[in-house]
Amino acid sequence: MRCPKCANLDDKVVDTRVSKEGESTRRRRECLNCGTRFTTYEMVVRHEFVIVKRDGTREEFNPEKLKMGVRRACWKRPVGEEQIDQAVRNISERLENMQEREIASQLVGEKVMHELERLDEVAYVRFASVYRRFKDIDQFINEIRHLTDRQK
Repeated sequence: MRCPKCANLDDKVVDTRVSKEGESTRRRRECLNCGTRFTTYEMVVRHEFVIVKRDGTREEFNPEKLKMGVRRACWKRPVGEEQIDQAVRNISERLENMQEREIASQLVGEKVMHELERLDEVAYVRFASVYRRFKDIDQFINEIRHLTDRQK
């Protein structure tokens, strides 16, 4: 690794720790030239793919954007941050396992709705109303009826 202070490439690893989730490794390094200590993170680069939006535009999959959408749906609901993180991990893993280079945003939305339905019904309906572009109260009522029928 290149030292952030002197740009030297020679360093030694002082300490190594695995993150709580086991998804990354934190390494404390010391430059052998100037003695500066710095931290690096190592993680597996997963299968990269692009999301194809309804209008045909494409953008790289961004788990943080996905997390913000789930968090917005769960706003002021009894859903913890760890539950949101787990839901995002579940969705991301399912998408990565598809081994597709391009994935339709509609498929991502369906996977989010599946996770939210298990997590919190109100969050599910909130997300569904935006994702499916509800135009009136009847669409809300129909979605709630379908949700109730699926739970029976």
